[in-house]
Amino acid sequence: MAGHVLAIDQGTTSTRAIVFDAQGQIVAVAQREHEQIFPHAGWVEHDPVEIWTNTEWVVSHALSRARLTAREVAGIGVTNQRETAIVWDRRTGRPICNAIVWQDTRTQERIDALAADDPAGTQRFADVTGLPLATYFSASKIAWILRTVPGAREAAEAGDLLFGTPDTWVIWNLTGGARGGVHVTDVTNASRTLLMDLERLDWSERMLQVWDIPRAMLPDIRSSSQVVGEAQLPSVARGIPIAGILGDQQAATFGQAAFEVGESKNTYGTGNFLIVNTGEEMVRSEHGLITTVAYRCGDELARYAVEGSIAVTGSLVQWLRDNLGIISRSEDVETLAATVDDNGGAYFVPAFSGLFAPYWRPDARGALVGLTRYVNKAHIARAALESTAFQTRDVIEAVVGDTGQTLPDLRVDGGMTRNDTLMQFQADILGLPVVRPGWSRPRRSAPRTRRAWPPECGRASTSCARSGRRTAGSSR
Repeated sequence: MAGHVLAIDQGTTSTRAIVFDAQGQIVAVAQREHEQIFPHAGWVEHDPVEIWTNTEWVVSHALSRARLTAREVAGIGVTNQRETAIVWDRRTGRPICNAIVWQDTRTQERIDALAADDPAGTQRFADVTGLPLATYFSASKIAWILRTVPGAREAAEAGDLLFGTPDTWVIWNLTGGARGGVHVTDVTNASRTLLMDLERLDWSERMLQVWDIPRAMLPDIRSSSQVVGEAQLPSVARGIPIAGILGDQQAATFGQAAFEVGESKNTYGTGNFLIVNTGEEMVRSEHGLITTVAYRCGDELARYAVEGSIAVTGSLVQWLRDNLGIISRSEDVETLAATVDDNGGAYFVPAFSGLFAPYWRPDARGALVGLTRYVNKAHIARAALESTAFQTRDVIEAVVGDTGQTLPDLRVDGGMTRNDTLMQFQADILGLPVVRPGWSRPRRSAPRTRRAWPPECGRASTSCARSGRRTAGSSR
């Protein structure tokens, strides 16, 4: 009997395959990183072929490590980095350029022009899409590819090009690619393109006209939970139904069982993403959050959410590792940070891709302030961790402003939640318990003080960063 499920997690830095048994326990895991490509300042790219090759590898190795055949796996679920845009030729299966990653800011000029042409500014299309105008989302990336890559416009209008976020690309290849691959996405990923009507859950003709994108390029929008096809590749997975698709942050929300109105989760990954379930109601944020689809199961009504998206958190640790070389492995950042009692007066504003929620300041750039001769690499490591917690607090304050309710605790997940120093600091500055899932460490980080921190401290772009002032209570 098919008593297992296989999850494919195509993330910003790596691709993983995880086999679960009928009790939800992990049986086997395989993971591979892919290259982060930075052709110019503000540009971030991935190689889609490398992503697919890694997907084949992790699926094969996970099934092999679990000692399972395809007949013993009930279904495949796919989760993915959202907003990243891939365009490929349906006849050959070859991408026409590298994937443009969600962090990429090359389309800012087009975003600014559209915002300047309407009194609503960056909220010009929020009534349709739930999203502000930002380089973060897929539409401007597709438009850039069609305008810039030689022959792309003509091929698209001839019906030869397909677009997809990484879920679509992976599923198209899993189901046969150029030999009959299924071209689909789900409502959660479609809601992040700036092309979907949030009420109708279908592509918006108005938005397609704004961006001049042929509808034939776009995948069919499906439920988050339904069978969309069967795997053909890799051969060890042939015949397994593909039965679930969710954008990564919505998948984490579902996994945290945040099914009731007001329930939430915060993921600490490449970036940070707080999602709060609003049920069947679409809540329009007045404090810098995004309105998005949380999930849709089968033919049920869609569930919506507000989301606070932060661009740079875990990727700041990677930057310390790869660009500065002050740590050898990402996990070493906690060991280094723990050698000092506080940040030494140093603060990071990691606006490498501008500032996302709740500020939406694309013109912001990263800054490290408060430096003196006293500050060393350990203080910088600690400031990097603290910047994640400060940004999260700003987003949670926006949630409170929109909902009028204080969170009872903060449910968290993602690789950075293994970091005790970060989780304790997060609990301290929120005055809330931080609750981690069992796979990370089955314990709560209770705040060491319930005293509210001064509101001017730790702001991502304002007073504390400018002054370099040490935040009250940051010493152990």
